[in-house]
Amino acid sequence: MKVMVVAGSAREKSNTRGLAQTIKNHLEQLGVDVLFFDAGIHELPIYKGGTEAEHPNVMQLTRYAEEADAFFVCTPEYHSGMSGALKNAFDFLNGDYFRGKPAMIAAVGGGGKGGINALNDLRTVLRALYAFVLPEQYITDAVCYNDRCELVHEDSRTKLNDMAQQLVRVTEALGK
Repeated sequence: MKVMVVAGSAREKSNTRGLAQTIKNHLEQLGVDVLFFDAGIHELPIYKGGTEAEHPNVMQLTRYAEEADAFFVCTPEYHSGMSGALKNAFDFLNGDYFRGKPAMIAAVGGGGKGGINALNDLRTVLRALYAFVLPEQYITDAVCYNDRCELVHEDSRTKLNDMAQQLVRVTEALGK
């Protein structure tokens, strides 16, 4: 089984990356082959519907999405929505990559402001791409991370491990 984990923040110092790395580690402990795509490391050109699809990072994004049996997508909340870098990545993909594949979502809220709007935004886009977005979702806050952007909040780590296990179970049940 292959799960694409997406870190949707373009920031160099990113708690979202720490969140995605935690999920990646949980999935690998379950024996899952993880395809890790980080919008801050694998920078993409702005989607214009043309030759930018030939960019090496776009080609990696589309290859990972095609190979993936499931997705775990992480986003920061910027101005009550998902990050622009993450939305731009989705613009390079279409429903063929997601159709019928399960997806879990999680967000990093800033300064106690939540993250629910980013998750609602993310859920809407993933549904439009025909992903089977699981109902469970999770939000962490900046206080859950250390100064190296590592998720250190134990309850959050436990919850995300449970979600990783659920994603694996659902993906197996769907025969992916």
